[in-house]
Amino acid sequence: MEKFIRKLGLVAPLDRANVDTDLIIPKQFLKSIKRTGFGPNLFDELRYLDEGYPGQDCSNRPVNPEFVLNQPRYEGASVLLARKNFGCGSSREHAPWALEDFGFRVIIAPSFADIFFNNAFKNGLLLITLDEQTVDRLFKEVEATPGYKLDVDLIGQTITTPSGEQIAFEVDPFRKHCLENGLDDIGITLENAAAIQHFEQRHKAENPWLFRG
Repeated sequence: MEKFIRKLGLVAPLDRANVDTDLIIPKQFLKSIKRTGFGPNLFDELRYLDEGYPGQDCSNRPVNPEFVLNQPRYEGASVLLARKNFGCGSSREHAPWALEDFGFRVIIAPSFADIFFNNAFKNGLLLITLDEQTVDRLFKEVEATPGYKLDVDLIGQTITTPSGEQIAFEVDPFRKHCLENGLDDIGITLENAAAIQHFEQRHKAENPWLFRG
């Protein structure tokens, strides 16, 4: 998992509440468990005018020019600004995979669905919860300012706007540790590799009959 320390990123505003995981990555794309390759199908039903299917060449598909991610001013965005209850619905881990594969590293919203919230952090996404008034203000600033970027500092737990305003945010210390060090569940386990090896050696020495034959 890629480490997250600080990110200065272009902001894309998704002005829609209750975005569920089926909208983030539709069910027909859930057959693969590779974790990669889902970016072209992120928000598939909103981005394209036809019906998508796995393995399709998305470069020739008709796009919806009204959808925010298809607008040139938001090309290359790595910060997604969203509304309340983002990531609701089913628990599919493909949703954060698709967001990360597209290029997003930060999602800011007033609230997130619990399972999506946990899955996102485990896959290297920083989810930031801010009050609705602040999120509303950010939406207005993004709309009014082409090229609007936010400087997200995980260490200092601050967001700096183009005007220099700093907005503080909270993050669980354990999740912060994992993001800073690029640790997914496997990486967390490997942090204790020496202790695990010591236990296995002692267990074998104390119970040799379990390892015969």
